[in-house]
Amino acid sequence: MHPLVLLAKLAVEKYVKEGKVLFLPENLPKEFLERRAGAFVTIEKKGELRGCIGTYLPTRQNIAEEVIYNAIAAATEDWRFGPVQKEELPYLSYTVYILSEPELVKDISELDPKKYGIIVKTVPISPSGDVIFNGHFVPKTGVLLPDLEGVDTIEKQILIACQKAKINPQNERFLIYRFTVEKFE
Repeated sequence: MHPLVLLAKLAVEKYVKEGKVLFLPENLPKEFLERRAGAFVTIEKKGELRGCIGTYLPTRQNIAEEVIYNAIAAATEDWRFGPVQKEELPYLSYTVYILSEPELVKDISELDPKKYGIIVKTVPISPSGDVIFNGHFVPKTGVLLPDLEGVDTIEKQILIACQKAKINPQNERFLIYRFTVEKFE
């Protein structure tokens, strides 16, 4: 098992069993303690999605902490599912995604749903084209990982990401960013 996948598994098990956050193990590769990046953790139970939460930019000191906290969040905070229970732990599998830095997409021809994940984010622009900054604008954001089953066109990828963000692509302006992932199972 890859060290990041094991880290996610151990973090979820410690939190579900004891209600405690896992301390960083001492034997982790140096790269995971020195590098910062966004990370997603997907949890499946018998092949079915059980939770998926992550960050597209780093929010912690390093990748290892990013994985620990996102694994716990995937197990306990994904609104689509209730929190993982102790009796489920033996049936769970984990996938960890380490994200590249997002880059702005200037044309959708730069996208490929098999290769790139996307971030969609509303922009504070009025119909006249002026940037709005009044302190009240809250951007809507949606993230979709690459190479997901059933997501085989750019249009479908954008539509699903917009649905996740509650963006109406017909009447709301939004930016698209793309990223690649290192996937560990």
